[in-house]
Amino acid sequence: MSHSQSHSRIPASVITVSDRSSTGERPDESGPRAAQLLAEAGFEVGPVAVVPDGIGSVRTAITEALASGARLVITSGGTGVSPRDLTPEATRPLIVRELPGIAELLRREGEKHSRMAVLGRGLAGIAGDPPNALVINLPGSVRAVEQGLAVVAPLVPHLIDQLDGADH
Repeated sequence: MSHSQSHSRIPASVITVSDRSSTGERPDESGPRAAQLLAEAGFEVGPVAVVPDGIGSVRTAITEALASGARLVITSGGTGVSPRDLTPEATRPLIVRELPGIAELLRREGEKHSRMAVLGRGLAGIAGDPPNALVINLPGSVRAVEQGLAVVAPLVPHLIDQLDGADH
């Protein structure tokens, strides 16, 4: 299978969603780890954005990442069930076509490591104007980011090819 676009040409953005990291109370570990793994996989990754939990802050960060040309946007955090975990609610209105199989794959993979993974509400889907980017919500732990990117990063070049009109 040939890819018309190599990983190195796919711009990616990472957004950490955390009240405590956004105020400097706790260092952000999951975002930099996601950026490192994506860079090692050959993606072109910009600086990690760190935003507080909440619909407005997350939606703005995703919108800015898409506007900057990112074809892959990874969020880390805010996917659980606590009152401030609103990353899926911020993401959903930006998604043009949901990709439930990716979200299901991430939960299945996570469940191998922790039964709590089934509480994750992260979404995955196509976003942008035109809709040419993939947005994926990952949990906020370093381990979840490592496990999640291991299963989804290999899918991204083919998916981007498809969005760009490549043959099946």
